[in-house]
Amino acid sequence: MSTFAEQLKSEIARIAKKEIRAESKTLKNLAMQQRSEIAALKRRVAELESAFKKLNKSSPRSQPVAAQEIEDEGVKLRFRAGGFASLRKKLDLTAAQMAQLLGVSPQSVYHWEMGKSRPRASQLPAISAVRKLGKKQVWERLAA
Repeated sequence: MSTFAEQLKSEIARIAKKEIRAESKTLKNLAMQQRSEIAALKRRVAELESAFKKLNKSSPRSQPVAAQEIEDEGVKLRFRAGGFASLRKKLDLTAAQMAQLLGVSPQSVYHWEMGKSRPRASQLPAISAVRKLGKKQVWERLAA
């Protein structure tokens, strides 16, 4: 009877090994898929970090603010670089002429339009006054 018991034991072992092999194969496949996904995510993170570094290098050090507001006699005066540039173009002025009108340097006007710097609070009322003028009035002031 020992032969029957040995055969039964070996058959049970063979079937158990077969089942374990099948289960371990699926686990190995899942582990392989997860490793490849992790590697892809690591590559993506590296790409994003390098892109972030490039953007940090190319952007100016001073953080431009979308709008600057101060209160002048109960009225809020705001400054936006894009709005200032469009005002100058609407009035058909060069940066030097706009600077002369405001009493600042032309370089300041360029920096304001590019968003590299912002006008001082004391300069905002002058900019606000120019906003209210028309082309004809602006040219009269420049001529005077």
